[in-house]
Amino acid sequence: MRALIAAATGLAVALALVLTLTAVGTPTGRTSPKPLLTTVPAHP
Repeated sequence: MRALIAAATGLAVALALVLTLTAVGTPTGRTSPKPLLTTVPAHP
């Protein structure tokens, strides 16, 4: 019975977190105009 209560509580917390993040929405911002530069390791 305790496992069922713990699972229900965890599910409720996860659902509340998802609903909270959905209500807040995406943060405003912009992407960088510069591309990310990566380096390729030198071949031996």
